Amino acid sequence: MGLESKYTWMDGKLVETSQAVMPFLNGAAHYGAAVFEGIRCYNTDQGPAVFRLREHMERLIDSAEVFGFRDLPGVDELRQAAKDVVNANGFKECYIRPLIYAVDAMGLNLDAYKTAVGIAAWEWGAYLGPEARLAGVRAMVSSFTRPHINTTMTKAKVAGNYANSIMAKTNALRMGFDEAIMLDPQGYVSECTGENLFLVRGGRIITSPSAPVLEGITRSALMILANDLGIEVSEAPISRDQLYIADEVFLCGTAAEVVAICEIDFRKIGSGKMGPVALKLQDVFDQTIHGKGAHSKEWCDYCKA
Repeated sequence: MGLESKYTWMDGKLVETSQAVMPFLNGAAHYGAAVFEGIRCYNTDQGPAVFRLREHMERLIDSAEVFGFRDLPGVDELRQAAKDVVNANGFKECYIRPLIYAVDAMGLNLDAYKTAVGIAAWEWGAYLGPEARLAGVRAMVSSFTRPHINTTMTKAKVAGNYANSIMAKTNALRMGFDEAIMLDPQGYVSECTGENLFLVRGGRIITSPSAPVLEGITRSALMILANDLGIEVSEAPISRDQLYIADEVFLCGTAAEVVAICEIDFRKIGSGKMGPVALKLQDVFDQTIHGKGAHSKEWCDYCKA
């Protein structure tokens, strides 16, 4: 994955990316004291547009407040900063990474730190590989469990939370799979390492309840788009074996977008390829993010004035 870009936004101004650095002694690197977002910008007939930018920046601030950060920037300032980064780098399509992090101190007292903010962007293709879009991916149920809701804050994208995902994802790749599926502390299906999960049975979509998962912005978009298509969506506890006998299983996220899971734990899911429900949602989602869908006007934040 190339991370090339010319400019990064750091604490209120654009700087050359080579100068966008933080000191070695900081709470983000040593203790995971940071929150972040993953956002995508897509090319449209009206130029680059960031998908659901306001919702992403609102969730970034929510994450920071949940974690305990203070003295935070405003959502509109962050929105404009993200668009400035896209424009300064001349990107048509890119991935945007805002980060709020703790600096200028050490230790476990968040109030001793200064709060810093950065926004980077780079051109990033399909997270799970270009072939995954049509062929789908293979997944395994991980031996690592998602943290209990009172162990850490599951509604916040806290950097430290992702040690759990890194271990599960790395183990899955070393085992020859593409992704890992995480169970919650009660043994029900939670989500993947960086994506939300859906299954389809009898034409109905079922997804895990929102309480133990990160409420994905792509997840909520797909639920709205499915409703537009007349497809019933419900939240309900999902057992591991329900995945095995589903007609379809698919995942979604900002980085991954919409991708089918065609095999889980060496068991073929449905026909063993992307099913009709996932295919419909993938198609309407693509139209939406590229400015040609019914919700594009409300969800696409155009970078050019």
